[in-house]
Amino acid sequence: MPGLTYDQLQKKAKDLAPEEREILDSPYTISNEAYAALRWVLHDVGGQVDIPAPYLEKGEEPWEMNTYLTCECLGWRGAWNSEERRRRENDLGGTQYFGLPYYARWITVATKSLVDKGYITVDELGAKIDEIRERYEKGKQ
Repeated sequence: MPGLTYDQLQKKAKDLAPEEREILDSPYTISNEAYAALRWVLHDVGGQVDIPAPYLEKGEEPWEMNTYLTCECLGWRGAWNSEERRRRENDLGGTQYFGLPYYARWITVATKSLVDKGYITVDELGAKIDEIRERYEKGKQ
C-alpha cells in the first residue's frame, strides 16, 4: 500500500487479527484494500516512503565475513537453514530489524536459534563472549 505510513498500515492490519476480525468465508470476498493490508509484512519495505540513498560499494568487514561463514557452517551441520534464518530475522521486530546492520541480524538470530534449540546455554554464550572480548582487547595493545 504505497503512500501509507507504518502507523496507518498498522491501524489497518490490527483489525484483521483473528481475535478481532469478522470471519470471512472466502478470500475472494475481501476488498483489495484488506487483501493488501494482509499481505504487508515487516520485511516487505517495497513502496514505503523513504528518502533516496546513494548506492555505496562496500566490502565486508572481517566480522561480517566471519558471521556469514559461521551461519553457513551452522546450516551445513544441520543446526538451521536459510529459511529459518530469514523467518527469525523477520521476527526480530521493526526496531531491531531496521536498527541492526545486515550481518548483525544474522548473528543475533543465530545465537537465539542455538539457545532456543538447546545447543548452547545463555551462560555458555556469555562466557564465550567474555573470552573473545578479552582476547580482542589484548590484541589491540
